[in-house]
Amino acid sequence: MSSVTFKNLNGQGITLAAVVHFPAGFDASKAYPAVVVSHPGGGVKEQTAGLYAGKLAEHGLIAIAFDRSYQGESTGEPRQLENPYISTEDVSAVVDYLTTLPYVDNDRIGAMGICAGAGYSANAAINDRRIKALGMVSAVNIGQMFRNGWDGSVKDADALPYLEAGSQARTADAGNNPMATMPLAPLKEEDAPNAELRGAWEYYHTSRCEHPNAPGYTLARCLTQIITYDAYNKAEAFLTQPVLAVAGSRAGSKWMSDDLIARAASKDKQLHIVEGADHMDLYDVPKYVDEAVSKLAPFFQSKLK
Repeated sequence: MSSVTFKNLNGQGITLAAVVHFPAGFDASKAYPAVVVSHPGGGVKEQTAGLYAGKLAEHGLIAIAFDRSYQGESTGEPRQLENPYISTEDVSAVVDYLTTLPYVDNDRIGAMGICAGAGYSANAAINDRRIKALGMVSAVNIGQMFRNGWDGSVKDADALPYLEAGSQARTADAGNNPMATMPLAPLKEEDAPNAELRGAWEYYHTSRCEHPNAPGYTLARCLTQIITYDAYNKAEAFLTQPVLAVAGSRAGSKWMSDDLIARAASKDKQLHIVEGADHMDLYDVPKYVDEAVSKLAPFFQSKLK
């Protein structure tokens, strides 16, 4: 395992921070398949992304978990910005870095993510042909989630007040006021609307998996990018790579995995359901994570051969 930093070439002047996980018996003179692992919204590389990266490395893959621009140990101001277009480009920026490593086979690079990181990975795979396979865990299309609600029951047009709020936040920010923030997961237990999202509070704000670089909020100005963003835009035409989505049978977010599988142009796409798991269970509950990895590892091994 090695901590690295590298320049993001996407024009924002940002340095990304990442941790590279190596397989046992790593030999720098050989060329390995590699997987970019993207963290959930509000998360950092030391949490579930790092957990999955470490487990993929146990199966012979190089796996790199990174902090997105403006977050974690990566640079960029303002802090905690969650612009989904930049977050998508970050995935390709990590691919850029991997192509400079002599021990990575440039023709065997995959991407996966958890929650919003899965959506960003999907969007990157649609745009970037260097990504040869896509894995998703508890996938969230962050635009869909903010527009349509956790369970997909809200109409697009009813999200207009969020665009108004984001627009007003940008005006306030421009006036040198303290930047307005909004939670990406419940900040307090009493704020959780249901048991599943109580798990998000527990994950980010208790000893279960809290991290000082993961405060769990973003900037309200991001709403003007998030609401109109579709992580699966043009998947019907351009997402031709093999796809594996893993979702819990009890996950309120499962409909966003279903949507990607339905829309993807790929002829090699599958959805694996983890019985009994909800959205957050797939972040760190050992038996559910192990089941997810038991599908993801051979998927990447076979598609990146």
